[in-house]
Amino acid sequence: MDAHDSFPFLKEIILFLALSGVLMPLLSRLKINPVLGFLSVGVLLGPYGLASLAQAWPPLSWFTFVRPDQVAFLAELGVIFLMFMIGLELSVERLWSMRRMVFGLGGLQVVLSAVAIGGLAMAFGNGIEAAVILGVVIAFSSTAIVMQLLIQRRELGTPLGQSAFAILLFQDLAVVPLLVLISILGTSSGEGSFAGLLGYAVVKGVLTVVVIYLVGRRLVRPLFHQIAVDKQPDTFTALTLLTTLGVAALTWFAGLSMALGALLAGLIIAETEFRHEVEITIEPFKGLLMGLFFMSVGMGIDLRALLAEPVWIPLSIVGLLALKSLIVFVLLRVFGLSWGRAAEGGLLLSQGGEFAFIVIGMALGLGLLERQTGQFMLIVVGVSMLAAPVVARLGQSLGDAIDRRIATPEPEGEDTGIGELYGHVIIAGYGRVGQLVGQMLDQQGVRYVAIENNAQLVAHQRKAGTPLVFGDASRPELLRKLRIDEARAVVLTMDHTAAAIHAVHAVRRMVPMMRIIARARDEKHALLLREAGASVVVPETLESSLKLTSWVLETLGVPPEAALRQLEQERERRIVALRDCCTPGP
Repeated sequence: MDAHDSFPFLKEIILFLALSGVLMPLLSRLKINPVLGFLSVGVLLGPYGLASLAQAWPPLSWFTFVRPDQVAFLAELGVIFLMFMIGLELSVERLWSMRRMVFGLGGLQVVLSAVAIGGLAMAFGNGIEAAVILGVVIAFSSTAIVMQLLIQRRELGTPLGQSAFAILLFQDLAVVPLLVLISILGTSSGEGSFAGLLGYAVVKGVLTVVVIYLVGRRLVRPLFHQIAVDKQPDTFTALTLLTTLGVAALTWFAGLSMALGALLAGLIIAETEFRHEVEITIEPFKGLLMGLFFMSVGMGIDLRALLAEPVWIPLSIVGLLALKSLIVFVLLRVFGLSWGRAAEGGLLLSQGGEFAFIVIGMALGLGLLERQTGQFMLIVVGVSMLAAPVVARLGQSLGDAIDRRIATPEPEGEDTGIGELYGHVIIAGYGRVGQLVGQMLDQQGVRYVAIENNAQLVAHQRKAGTPLVFGDASRPELLRKLRIDEARAVVLTMDHTAAAIHAVHAVRRMVPMMRIIARARDEKHALLLREAGASVVVPETLESSLKLTSWVLETLGVPPEAALRQLEQERERRIVALRDCCTPGP
């Protein structure tokens, strides 16, 4: 019996694991982006690279991927686990709190990009169905690449990171109606209007997602709770994999994307107390499978096609990057980001996405796209993804240069509303909590300066004479401009825990002994901030609970002194617990 009959992927899996064992530490040591590294290896060792020479020199077949189609399904698992991890970072409450960014910014990006790209597709002779498919799917960016870049650069909690995340999240949600639409178009044989088919696709996708989510919430928590009680780590791992792949399979049976199912599975588990343990369990699988996915994408890139189309392919790649960059740049500016960060975000999200390989492949199989057009667009998307890390690095440098010239505070000698900075307090986040802190400091004659990333709020408050600047509190350049070395304390009041943690790290690196007082939504977030290095953390839920308890005790006739003493003891007990669980800040 042939070895490939009993274990058809053995050679490819061994080769991939060997490459991962060598590549991962090597790329880390050389400070090369792993996405770019795996893409490049896929191009080099794929069927259009060295593997094309295997017939002339057979030993090459042992060190190259001659048949990448046989490991394509393993690469799809990488996307599934990526979407699962993204779902774990979300919750329905957080999604609802980000609704303006997700459905406003993300929706506009997809619609405007799809209209522009679809219009160009029609101008080149494609029909309405093909133009819509190409317009929408090319409007998507690579969630895998962009999220990896943001995590590596520790920018996921920054205003730019949150904006990019919102756009990517809407794109992932938009995959639902797109895949349903392709399935309907491929089997309808022209029956019904295009608008009617699109509406049916949206309704079917939304209903499927809602049903799976509501049912999953009632099933998953009891299962994980039972496993946690039994304290069986191997069973916990098995249940995590079962939940991920099981929900992904349900969406696939419903005619939707498996990646969407994995996102739903992550959302369901994110609502439970087992989220962090699941993240740790799944992390090794995600890293390996994501590497395999990017290698498979690289294997599908035929750089020789550039020789066959030496003009149109490079022009199409540059045109795609430029068009999407311009649309995202304008939208980010409208939604309040600075000129530099908007330019960086445009280039960061300018590439095509991994869903193009799935969607265009489906459209080709159903006869909705001409093969020549589909292959051409796959090459354009693949090369744009290959160039994404370099383009993103260029965007970061360009954004910093623009902000230094345009978006920095006014030069000395002009009235900035800030004045001399010495012995002041820096307030990061100027919402309702930050404004109250500023008012109290002002009443006590303590000088302060506040940082806020909402451009409209900054413009409104500065008209009233508030010492407020636009920016990201985790950026060293801005902190230096605000003389953090001369500050007496830093107060963090922002809503997003990730943004606050990034700010704590930035302040600690610049001024290790700085006193950092941070607001937290609850005790769990307080622990994270303490671990990051905050000196004092005030959990909102704890203080509101203590205040409520004081009124209850007074109502019951407990003497005020006794009630106050009891509340102080409880507050001290909670604070000590926080300090015992974490490494205390200075």
